[in-house]
Amino acid sequence: MASEQEQPTETAEERAGGPSEEQDDQSLFAEDQLAGFRSRWDEIQVGFVDEPRQAVEQADALVSDLVDQLTAGFAEARSRLEDQWTEGEEPSTEDLRIALTRYRAFFKRLLTV
Repeated sequence: MASEQEQPTETAEERAGGPSEEQDDQSLFAEDQLAGFRSRWDEIQVGFVDEPRQAVEQADALVSDLVDQLTAGFAEARSRLEDQWTEGEEPSTEDLRIALTRYRAFFKRLLTV
């Protein structure tokens, strides 16, 4: 049975508004990006009536764009996490604990996609 000391817990910095898991729960896209994706989808649906094949091709392209942006966003987030604990001198146990907490938040976020 694991002790409570082995589990990363919230630091005073995180409780005071510093980096935390809650910050990782934000939307994967900016509001203007979401609006753009939704607008494109609406146009595709409307276009289906007159050009069903073209609408399906456009839907495929839209989903492809969305997946590409998701992949790039997650790769960038993962890279930022890695940079936090691999740069410079040997990280302290506290630095590693914070890194593990952030990886946990990132992992949970990936599972919800």
